[in-house]
Amino acid sequence: MFCALIMAGGKGTRFWPKSTEELPKQFLNLIDEKTMIQLTYERLLKIIPKERIFVVTGEKYKELVKIQLQDLPDRNVIVEPIGRNTAPCILLASLYIKQIYEDATIAVLPSDHAIANSEEFCRILQMANGYVQKENKNSIVTIGITPNRPETGYGYIKCEKSNDKVIKVERFVEKPNLETAKEYLSERNIPLECGNVYI
Repeated sequence: MFCALIMAGGKGTRFWPKSTEELPKQFLNLIDEKTMIQLTYERLLKIIPKERIFVVTGEKYKELVKIQLQDLPDRNVIVEPIGRNTAPCILLASLYIKQIYEDATIAVLPSDHAIANSEEFCRILQMANGYVQKENKNSIVTIGITPNRPETGYGYIKCEKSNDKVIKVERFVEKPNLETAKEYLSERNIPLECGNVYI
């Protein structure tokens, strides 16, 4: 059962003064008339019914989620008792979702990504789900893009050289320093090709 989890608990103050702890960036309309979380939700609705889309957030933002995603079932809003960062957030939400859909495959997505080509993004999500469903149930799949500049705020994936669309990952490097990010950018086997799925 293909499900989605939107992470929407971040304080999102990177765009201060536009975004604040009271109104984080995921609840703002920064690139469209709709807010970032609304765009994320609507993108997912193209391939997953609302009953299988979940949002995990903090108590502080629960009402904002319900106001902005009015047709999302109440049971699909998961409230973290306390913010403990990404991995605990995913674990808590996964345990909850598995109580409802025991055979769930869960796509975990941030609530504030700008995706220019929704159709292609959805196609790639479906390809990743297809890979997991086809005798790869213990896999963790990630989707990547090729960076166009060295960036210290994101992680890098080193992968095997391959012409396949599903590529084995050698290692993941979280938020390298600028010198290392520049090195990765020049190597071209760590930055990702857009549209590939990595395992």
